[in-house]
Amino acid sequence: MAILEVDKVTRRFGGLVAVNNVSFAVAEGEILGIIGPNGAGKTTLFSVISGFIPPSDGEIRFAGESIVGVSPDRLVRRGLVRSFQVVQTFADMTTLDVVTTAALTRRPIREAIDYAAHVLTRVGMAGKELLTPATLSLQDKKLLELAKCLATDPRCILLDEVMAGLTIAETEAPMAIVRELNSQGVTIVMVEHVMPVIMRLATRIVVINFGEKIAEATPEAIVKDQRVIDAYFGEHLDA
Repeated sequence: MAILEVDKVTRRFGGLVAVNNVSFAVAEGEILGIIGPNGAGKTTLFSVISGFIPPSDGEIRFAGESIVGVSPDRLVRRGLVRSFQVVQTFADMTTLDVVTTAALTRRPIREAIDYAAHVLTRVGMAGKELLTPATLSLQDKKLLELAKCLATDPRCILLDEVMAGLTIAETEAPMAIVRELNSQGVTIVMVEHVMPVIMRLATRIVVINFGEKIAEATPEAIVKDQRVIDAYFGEHLDA
């Protein structure tokens, strides 16, 4: 059963078409990867799906219901949440405060605080509850983004380059969290440029170029698709 359906979605900004007639469906419990060159429209697509900007055309359904026009906070309460490519948080809050704020979408304050502490431990940030985000390493900032999503009790998470800027070794911790969440039934849709991550996590990949979907297949098939090689990987591909 599809938990998320994107049907002929287009987003225009004046004369610029950032997303053009994109369609795909995500099965409940799947890990779907979305790749494409910089500027291909991937983050714009996430912003449309998550309610931050409306589509110009097309339909989006979550759990069988249209979510076009539904605000981001209401989508979070329905179980659809996103991370951000550029880590966004409250600079003067502690990490515990930040994750508690996310948990408040589902829980009263006392319970939210306790659950936020549990989530920080779950993502490997135990002992860092009183630190401010500005003092965190890039890896911990990425883990904090995951913690914020996790604290909302999501059914589906849209991860926007959550591994960007990390070394291959540093991706192991967030990958393990993604796998654990998925094993517990959480659907994952992830935009990512780190191909070893996509190849190891995704069961299926959608490729976007100039705002249009140009391919959709398994990771093994995607890296052999000449259209994808030409558009994204270039002449030299180390699969």
